[in-house]
Amino acid sequence: MAVLVLLAQAALMGAPAGLPFDHTQNVVYGEAHGIGLVMDVFVPRGEKNGAAVIDIVSGAWHSDRGKMMEHWAAGMFEFHCARGFTVFAVRPGSVSRFTGEDMLEHIRMAINYIRDNADDYGIDPNRIGMVGASAGGHLASLTTVTAARETQVQAVGVFFPPTDFLDWDGSGNMPNFEQIGPLLFSGGIEGRPEGEVRTQAEALSPSRQVSGNLPPFLLIHGDADTVVPLVQSEKMIAAIQSAGGSAELIVKEGGEHPWPTIREEVAILAEWMDQQIGEERP
Repeated sequence: MAVLVLLAQAALMGAPAGLPFDHTQNVVYGEAHGIGLVMDVFVPRGEKNGAAVIDIVSGAWHSDRGKMMEHWAAGMFEFHCARGFTVFAVRPGSVSRFTGEDMLEHIRMAINYIRDNADDYGIDPNRIGMVGASAGGHLASLTTVTAARETQVQAVGVFFPPTDFLDWDGSGNMPNFEQIGPLLFSGGIEGRPEGEVRTQAEALSPSRQVSGNLPPFLLIHGDADTVVPLVQSEKMIAAIQSAGGSAELIVKEGGEHPWPTIREEVAILAEWMDQQIGEERP
């Protein structure tokens, strides 16, 4: 709730009165264990650029209407739609019910659904970007570095993502597994051998799954973040660049998790995304 209040305050700092999109809630993109998987769709009221942005809505690996409000307040839909992007705010499910592998599969379902219905939405299925923050940034990054050809996107921009569960703070320490244990295994890690836990933690660590042929990445992270250390983004940047990929890191001086003026950086992200996929290229 504190994060929501912070972002709501940020939204009041210079946000325009008119919104540049039409909003549809709870579009079903798939089903898991009899549960409908949903996303909100934000369609530009002005001219469309024919490209799409998939926003992975998740915080602490929980995805609900409150998380959607945080992204709304931060300008994630506003700034991208103002540039002509159709935005699909995908909710991949919450760790109270689904593991990280489940959420990964749900995001792939969403990508396939969006591509299959590209004509209906007026988008180019080969110009899709992906964004996210914190847990959403982790899932967006993991989806991209593990993607098959049919689920690959063309640009990725994320805020303060966890990327390495085997080395959380740069000194070889692992994170608190009380929080991420259920992300690794249904029911958590209790009773599981350490080797099994480490293997699964590595499999869900984007920076440890990087290989070639990746789209360009932009990461934005505060240097005062005590929730997800800055080194997590630095590791991701290093891994992508070592694999020959394009990756840029913007460090927000004094930025926590998040920071009150984050709308400014969301606007930068939207501009960057426009440069990557906003125009159709031959």
